[in-house]
Amino acid sequence: MHPALIFFAGAVLVPLVKGRSQKALIVLVPLAALAGSLLTRTRVEWLFPFLGFVVTPFHADRLSLFVERIFLLSALLIILYSLHVEEDAHHIASFLYIGSSLGVVFAGDFVAFFVFWKLLSIVPAVLIWLKRDQASLKAGFAYLAMHLTGGGIMLVGILLHFSATGSMELTGLAGIPLALVLTGVGFKAAFIPVHTWLPDAYPKASYTASVFLSAFTTKAAVYALARLFSGVGAVAYMGGVMGLYGVIWALRQSDGRKLLSYHIISQVGYMVAAIGIGTRLGVDAGLSHVWNHILYKALLFMCMGAVIYRTGRQDLSELGGLLRKMPITTATCVIAALSISGVPLFNGFVSKAMIYEATGGQAVLYWMLKLTSAGTFLSFCKFTYFGFLRKKEIQAREAPATMTIPMVIMASLCILGGLYPALLTGILPHQNRLSVFTPEKLLDSLVVFGAGGLAFRLGVKVLEPHPRETRDFDYLYLAMARGFLWFWRNPSVALASLADAAGAKVLRVLAVSVGFLGTLLSPVPPAAVDRWRLRAEQAAGRGQERRMLVTYGPPRVEVRSMEAALFLVAAMLSLLLLYVAMGHLTHVSPWLPAALP
Repeated sequence: MHPALIFFAGAVLVPLVKGRSQKALIVLVPLAALAGSLLTRTRVEWLFPFLGFVVTPFHADRLSLFVERIFLLSALLIILYSLHVEEDAHHIASFLYIGSSLGVVFAGDFVAFFVFWKLLSIVPAVLIWLKRDQASLKAGFAYLAMHLTGGGIMLVGILLHFSATGSMELTGLAGIPLALVLTGVGFKAAFIPVHTWLPDAYPKASYTASVFLSAFTTKAAVYALARLFSGVGAVAYMGGVMGLYGVIWALRQSDGRKLLSYHIISQVGYMVAAIGIGTRLGVDAGLSHVWNHILYKALLFMCMGAVIYRTGRQDLSELGGLLRKMPITTATCVIAALSISGVPLFNGFVSKAMIYEATGGQAVLYWMLKLTSAGTFLSFCKFTYFGFLRKKEIQAREAPATMTIPMVIMASLCILGGLYPALLTGILPHQNRLSVFTPEKLLDSLVVFGAGGLAFRLGVKVLEPHPRETRDFDYLYLAMARGFLWFWRNPSVALASLADAAGAKVLRVLAVSVGFLGTLLSPVPPAAVDRWRLRAEQAAGRGQERRMLVTYGPPRVEVRSMEAALFLVAAMLSLLLLYVAMGHLTHVSPWLPAALP
């Protein structure tokens, strides 16, 4: 069973049930997908003809099954965290989002891959819009614009690849098609400088939507890199750049969720670097970091969400004193901070040790990642001290059990993964086993964290958060967009308006002249004169509309009927995949189900 089908079907059923039955359904959907995953064999695929292609919407191997199980377990915990949300549209969009991610993971060719990739661009924007305020509306459109741009670039690369090879298989990319498809993946993976959608959108979504967003979009892109671009040297160094850039910008943030968003870029940099190295150890290291990162990053967003839920605040300058008021949230946040920093005995240490080992003789990349690690520890000293531990009076109480229980489970998994690395390394696609608790690695970690801790102690006044706006590449993009729109909405529209006005005057003169001459020379039908006058009025009206556009700008876009639109999308996707599944199971022509040898 394709797991995306289960989530799409769940999205259809959510609005049809209410109350406790709906809560039970929301939990049963990821549980059913997990059960189906345990029954899925490797090297099995669905094949069916579509528009002259043999499309493969489901292809299972060790890589796809490993990532699927990461996604499903994460989805279950995040869905438990969001059970308190009463809005149907949130749960519909969440299921569509998870299903789209799983569709990318199991896509066996570029046709299926691109369809799910585009869904993974549109549905997250809907999740952002569901907060229904001006900030989330703008952030959602910016998110959508960036991802549709990346998808368009990818589509050109796929078409060029097909033109050159006659194949839509997920292999054989080279030359310009490789560069274009890689660029398209880079938009979703938050490559520098096309990363700006992430720190702009995630802090402006609802706190439950932010948890979902932190877990799937960039990780689906990392999977795509592992599938298509393992061993590409430029990818490895892009990962190093992402790590350093994300840390530097995180240190400058006062908004707690924006700090965490920049750290997504930084931590994804580790995964990108490992996969770019391309060795068996490198790929396994990158994928192990995917799992560890989803755990501690989703946990950090959960903790921040719990704080927002109880205090209504997310700026570190307004927080503090939460150790006594929200002890469970504070404790799980500290565990997540230690995990993301790579402190020994926590899961982040294991995957980072594997990544450092995979760098081999690439000294520049190794030290880029080491500096990133020190900066990560420093920034999370800032995050936990100013956000939770410093003495400050604040009105708050512990988050409800539906939020704290998933947080405790995730924190426990962060510790378990750090104490027993073999639980993860034994199921990796290449099953690399590495001794991580060696004296050399432990001493190396102590030096890095000692340097980070000393830097925080000496620079605590400098790092103290102050509400401010930091400028990233998005300011450049916005300036370019404003210039483009100004040109088309002002000079060109103004010229067209003048042309319409001049044309209207000419037409009016012609109408009067024809009528006057007609009375002198020969009778002219009144209808002909009226047509000239009507055209003059139409030209004048167009000119007026263009002048209004220049003066007041385009009308404001509003998001309406979200639940109905999401329901229809879910229904269509479920029917399509159900049709595919039934054709595969019943072996009815024209389906071509097959199991690889």
